[in-house]
Amino acid sequence: MLKCRTCFDNRLVEAAEEAHLKHEFDADLQYEYFNAVLINERDKDGNFLELGKEFILAPNDHFNNLPVNISLSDVQVPTNMYNKDPAIVNGVYWSESLNKVFVDNFDRDPSLIWQYFGSAKGFFRQYPGIKWEPDENGVIAFDCRNRKWYIQAATSPKDVVILVDVSGSMKGLRLTIAKQTVSSILDTLGDDDFFNIIAYNEELHYVEPCLNGTLVQADRTNKEHFREHLDKLFAKGIGMLDIALNEAFNILSDFNHTGQGSICSQAIMLITDGAVDTYDTIFAKYNWPDRKVRIFTYLIGREAAFADNLKWMACANKGFFTQISTLADVQENVMEYLHVLSRPKVIDQEHDVVWTEAYIDSTLTDDQGPVLMTTVAMPVFSKQNETRSKGILLGVVGTDVPVKELLKTIPKYKLGIHGYAFAITNNGYILTHPELRLLVLLEVVNDL
Repeated sequence: MLKCRTCFDNRLVEAAEEAHLKHEFDADLQYEYFNAVLINERDKDGNFLELGKEFILAPNDHFNNLPVNISLSDVQVPTNMYNKDPAIVNGVYWSESLNKVFVDNFDRDPSLIWQYFGSAKGFFRQYPGIKWEPDENGVIAFDCRNRKWYIQAATSPKDVVILVDVSGSMKGLRLTIAKQTVSSILDTLGDDDFFNIIAYNEELHYVEPCLNGTLVQADRTNKEHFREHLDKLFAKGIGMLDIALNEAFNILSDFNHTGQGSICSQAIMLITDGAVDTYDTIFAKYNWPDRKVRIFTYLIGREAAFADNLKWMACANKGFFTQISTLADVQENVMEYLHVLSRPKVIDQEHDVVWTEAYIDSTLTDDQGPVLMTTVAMPVFSKQNETRSKGILLGVVGTDVPVKELLKTIPKYKLGIHGYAFAITNNGYILTHPELRLLVLLEVVNDL
């Protein structure tokens, strides 16, 4: 049964990559798709809204009596993105081919729950299709690219040091944008990642002084703790980027030598309103010629006087440069670094299967309460000749697996009366549940 779950993801990956391969981007493409927020919505004259055509929904007991459409998927687009952006419309168009695979998967295994495709462009195609409702402020904050299943499938584990300029020139809106940028970067880190945040002017200021000189796991508790400390940052003095870069390289080197951390990718995220030098002597000392640490630079504000230096730093260290002028620019600009970190995996066509840690699906319940779930996810790559060498990530497909389905893998009697069950996924996550009465060892799950 569990082996079939990865087969279903494989079928979705193959269908998505084939559909994209055959699609030619059209900047003028007009396509009316089912927008999950707008479906069945009408204007004051009783006419369906644009992208809000009639979408038949019916309660389904398999989905906790939620109104769903088991014949079609629909598409959610983050509130901060334009529904009819050409990149969105083209992606939605070619990914329509997943509908028949979703339906066929469900026909083959009616125990399947949600199936979906999270696009690198930001849209989220979900089967079966459901109606999404905004919060009281008319906002849907969900962005599939921030979800653990997406992050873990799209990139390898990483060690990250975030450097934040808090010199006097960063006062006001710039510091506000910088803090939001840090928060958005934290959103993209998962439990496989390790990080720290250092603010700098003429001195170094660890955002959490108790964690000086090391990295911590990017779990929810640690990320929220660091977010609380971001509010204490204020701007003054002169920015001495050289001491910040030296500290960041030393932390990454020392942490790597301990055998802790991700062991895979390392990066420095630099958030500043400018750099007066390229600091090539520092990079020559710590990072060249191997360039194992990627440098991602975020220029805050509308000024472009120091953009060339920041661009050079990023380019010379296999990273990426972007400019963030307003709060509205933060989310999309931060996401760019994920594309860069995914390139080696894409170029090598590594379709690794990822199992997330167990979580509670708030939309589904059974006779014992909320359903404990894990997600099986796989990355989707571009196979078009003109983009394959660049390593273009198209997105991630996923299917949700109720933990109780693990019960069916091994008969209960094999455990004995004192047996306690747990499952270790290929990511190292341990899935446990009071009612779980089977043992799934690492070797078993790795074969799925």
